[in-house]
Formats: sequence, structure tokens, C-alpha cells
Amino acid sequence: MAVPGRRNGVVDEDDYEEDNALFEENGVIEFDSDTPPHLRALATAAQLGDVNGLRTAIDNLTMGSINDAVEDGDTVLHLTCLYGHLPCVQLLVERGANLEVQDEDGAIPLHDACAGGYVEIVQFLINSANGTDGVKRMLESVDAEGDTPLHHAARGEHAAVVRLLLASGASPTKENTYGKAPTELADPGTEARTILEAASAHMAMGCE
Repeated sequence: MAVPGRRNGVVDEDDYEEDNALFEENGVIEFDSDTPPHLRALATAAQLGDVNGLRTAIDNLTMGSINDAVEDGDTVLHLTCLYGHLPCVQLLVERGANLEVQDEDGAIPLHDACAGGYVEIVQFLINSANGTDGVKRMLESVDAEGDTPLHHAARGEHAAVVRLLLASGASPTKENTYGKAPTELADPGTEARTILEAASAHMAMGCE
């Protein structure tokens, strides 16, 4: 769910808004019928960033798991990363949420956090990974279109996230399904593009 409506590396904003739409009436958020009834309290709290409500929903969960998909293949960790709710992310990880679970598009929660530019969440997820091997797996994880978390950060031109991912070992030259490296997804002249170009050049020099 990190970047709905993407076509050959381009985001369709109308599709994004439609796919992320919440239906609200009289202050109550309603999810589509695909959300399992026993997970709706979790999903609602995750969308709203209600950490106390999320804690209660986890404590009251009598069937299923916090790693189950709540909508569109997304787990509650995907949702809290997508909407930038750091305290909820921290609670979910503390309660055993899987950092490497994939949604229906093959994206892990780190993809969502990078797409949104949430640098504190990105840092927390990396710090919470299972050692250096876990960090490497997360950074190299690709979605259905071959995008790594760095591709998502580059597309959003989130310079701080780009810098953090590169410092953590992400590759600036890995191409997605469309043959696009992260560098090509940020507009020329932006800080993100400059950082990625410098990293790519440094890597090229090291290979010579």
C-alpha cells in the first residue's frame, strides 16, 4: 500500500487518495468489508494513531494476530508506518509485530515509512531489525514493481530518509522492474537527487 496507483515509477494522486480513503460518518471510521471483524478495532486505532486504543485492541485480541492483514494486505504495522504514527509503531514492535511482513504488493512496513518520509519511524525500524542481516534484508526488500525502500524515499524526495537509508547500507544503483535506479526517481536539482548522485558516483569510483 506504500504507493498506490504507481505507473512506471509515477504516482497517480487520484488513485492514491482513493485507495487511502476513510469513510467517516458521525465521527466513526468505517473500513471496507474486507477488514475481518475481529481486527477492526486494531485497524481503526492504527489509522487514527490512537496508541491507547491500539494497546486496548491488542490486549483484547482473542483470535488472529497483530501480523494478520487488516485491509488490502496491510497489517496494522503497515498502516501506522503509512500514516506516520511513531508511538503506535513502537508499541506494535514491542508487542511482536513482524518487521518484514509483506502486503499484497510485496511491500514491507519500511517501504511505507520511506514513502511518507517519516525519518524517525525509518530509524526506529532499522534499529529494531534483527541484527545486520535483518537490516540488509529490509533495505534490499523489493515490492511487486521491484522498488526498494530507497526507491520510495527517492520518489518522494525525502532527503533525510534517503541519507539515512544510504548510511545504513542501501544501494543507490539497484534498478526496479522498469530499469529505474533510485537516483532517477528524484527530480533534478532536489536535495534528494544530489545526495543520490553523489552516492552513486562514490560507488562507481569504488568499483574502478
